[in-house]
Amino acid sequence: MSESQLWDDVDAYFTAHLAPEDDALAAARRESDAAGLPPVSVTATQGKFLQLLAQVQGARTVLEIGTLGGYSTIWLARALPSDGRLVTLEYSARHAEVATRNIARAGLEALVDVRVGPALESLPQLADENPPPFDLVFIDADKGNNARYLEWALRLTSTGSLIVVDNVVRGGRVADAGATSDDVRGTRAALELIGSHPRLSGTALQTVGAKGYDGFALARVLD
Repeated sequence: MSESQLWDDVDAYFTAHLAPEDDALAAARRESDAAGLPPVSVTATQGKFLQLLAQVQGARTVLEIGTLGGYSTIWLARALPSDGRLVTLEYSARHAEVATRNIARAGLEALVDVRVGPALESLPQLADENPPPFDLVFIDADKGNNARYLEWALRLTSTGSLIVVDNVVRGGRVADAGATSDDVRGTRAALELIGSHPRLSGTALQTVGAKGYDGFALARVLD
């Protein structure tokens, strides 16, 4: 058995016992695939992990940067109270249409606000609305702008908020000095900002599973 097959099998075991998909989640994944969306959404176990983070945080408000088909959005929104709010930003209008249908099928349209357009345009508009600080921010969009998204996350959160940055390993290239692609440079910039910013305390973890070799960063906003 190959190493990747072993990872897939263990992920399938974990999913079956700890994060089984219901009809709405399975449909969201299926409809996203049928619409030709890139197969890069979080796995079920990663979605459950995000949900647990939001629940442990006692989150009432969540900001998601990068909606795709709304799969992670559903996991996160289900952690919120009935009067909670999740704002999710998606560059592609086509992706947002798929996500909106998936979110509605899950019965979460009252909690979720899907906004379409470049996140670096949507974020200042959101800030102008002066919303209450977001309790959790999930960054999972174009990696070249990770540091800029992190800076906006800091502006839109407060002490005790959590920020999660997905896909920070970049196949190991994040540690390769010769790798200079936009996604690697943007990810390094975000990680270095977490490590140096006086208002952030964070770490990063490598992961393996159905999505292969990857990882995420987690940061807490300080005083």
